[in-house]
Amino acid sequence: MSEMDALPKSRTTYVLERLKADLDQGVINAGDQLRQTAIAKRYGVSPTPVREALRILAADGTIEYTSHRGATVRDFTPEMAHDLYRMRAELEGLACAIAVERMTDEDRQRILEANERLEEATAAGEDPATLSLLNKELHFSIFACTSTVMVESIRSLWSRFKPSVTLWSVNEFSTDLSQGHTVILDAIERRDGEAAREAMRAHVMHAWELRQTDQELSATGTADPDARATGVSAS
Repeated sequence: MSEMDALPKSRTTYVLERLKADLDQGVINAGDQLRQTAIAKRYGVSPTPVREALRILAADGTIEYTSHRGATVRDFTPEMAHDLYRMRAELEGLACAIAVERMTDEDRQRILEANERLEEATAAGEDPATLSLLNKELHFSIFACTSTVMVESIRSLWSRFKPSVTLWSVNEFSTDLSQGHTVILDAIERRDGEAAREAMRAHVMHAWELRQTDQELSATGTADPDARATGVSAS
């Protein structure tokens, strides 16, 4: 059976999932051009579902269109990155407070186990991609105690930064981030929703501050007055 035969009914959905996976895994990175013909050939589809998938990504801000470069993966300006972290801080802080209200003893144990896996992997010197994944599992083990709409909203914000630019690639940052987790989990164990909210907000904004101190990790994109939120290259 060929790849085309194995495709789901919606080829647009197929292309969208492939593009998102390539973005998440760092196969496609900020600033990369996205040419319809090349993507169609790589995924074994016609240009039409590629065009539609790119429009969806343009609409949610993942890619942008300029007349001189066509469709490219959005490279955050420092202001955009700061706004992203501020949104994350507020939403994740709220999620922590709600999680404390709703979590069961089993939920609490699951969160502690997720943190234990991350700490063990950090001590063992696991690669940054693994640490980044375990860190995400810890955070979302907390958010899972809220609601689907909350989890999906936070996941959308997380997807803006890719594994290739993870803070967990710097040992000193890993130590700082783990300490932040300790404060959050202490508040959760005390069932103190407000303390958990403030601890998470501080944790996320501290991550922003750490990112700004590293040239490899900080946002360096520049605003393009010709950028458009929708539209894709015809190339």
